[in-house]
Amino acid sequence: MVVAIDGPAGAGKSSVARAVANALGFTYLDSGAMYRAVGLAALERELPPSVVAPALRIELGDRVRIDGHDVTEAIRTPAAAEAASRAAADPAVRAALVVQQRQIVGAGDWVAEGRDIGTVVAPEAAVKVFLTASPEERARRRAQQIGADLQTVLAEQAIRDERDQTREHSPLEAAPDATLLDTTGLPLEQVVERIVALVRRARADAQAGG
Repeated sequence: MVVAIDGPAGAGKSSVARAVANALGFTYLDSGAMYRAVGLAALERELPPSVVAPALRIELGDRVRIDGHDVTEAIRTPAAAEAASRAAADPAVRAALVVQQRQIVGAGDWVAEGRDIGTVVAPEAAVKVFLTASPEERARRRAQQIGADLQTVLAEQAIRDERDQTREHSPLEAAPDATLLDTTGLPLEQVVERIVALVRRARADAQAGG
């Protein structure tokens, strides 16, 4: 079973997806870390992301590694986030990573989070959730996470949102059959409970139908 959790930056996808995976005993896939890895590698190697992505060996888990080198902290910097957003707008990069992501979730039980899991990577996912939150809430979370100025984060977020929503390939949008969940003001535990309930209902429906 695949549980797809999509949404814009700062909506809480990573924290929610990890917690949902733990609650269900599923494996967690952070697709955003893959784009951040490509963005970081492109910056460090001074090469276009489309050149870097196909040959890059990305290892996910408790630590993130690029070609064997630990980049867990490095991919979480503002520079890596901006580079990831640019890389994600490149159709060649998306094509390369979507192939890898489909292979990863092709077997087993997964909670996969990103911006196009339910629309492109796993359109047949049993459960699709689109997380969102107010721009101010998302920026506040991000500023607190990285220790940056709130207004600066809010301005950068608006640019990133515009790029993600208007890119030609795999724009950020909710799948038609996704459950929309606004996390503004909601504690993590409550968000996780709602998604776990969706998964259990989907399992029950599948068993009843099968």
